[in-house]
Amino acid sequence: QVQLAVSGGGSVQAGGSLRLSCVASGTIFSVKDMEWHHQAPGKQRELVAVISSAGNTNYEDSVKGRFTISRDDAKNTVYLQMDSLKPEDTGIYYCSAAVQEHYGDNHDYTYWGRGTRVFVSS
Repeated sequence: QVQLAVSGGGSVQAGGSLRLSCVASGTIFSVKDMEWHHQAPGKQRELVAVISSAGNTNYEDSVKGRFTISRDDAKNTVYLQMDSLKPEDTGIYYCSAAVQEHYGDNHDYTYWGRGTRVFVSS
């Protein structure tokens, strides 16, 4: 089993910054793709950013140039640096990670962390 602990949410004025962190712990051989998702009030959860084990990144169009996803594999941690925040960035942010739990496993399991709330005031 793997647990993802998310931290870093809060309230900020438009134009401000926040940094989210997500730490994976438990039975881990390697962590593959790590992702951040955003669920705005009354809307479905959407993928915001993804980073592969090789460090390749991809972003949803509305956050390109404002958000940066990064990872520290020594700490099994993924970060989301959010700059130039807008009111529409308000919502709950979730992280997920695809984990190979044991050496020799031929499949990964995807785990989710509890969300952290972000509120951006105008």
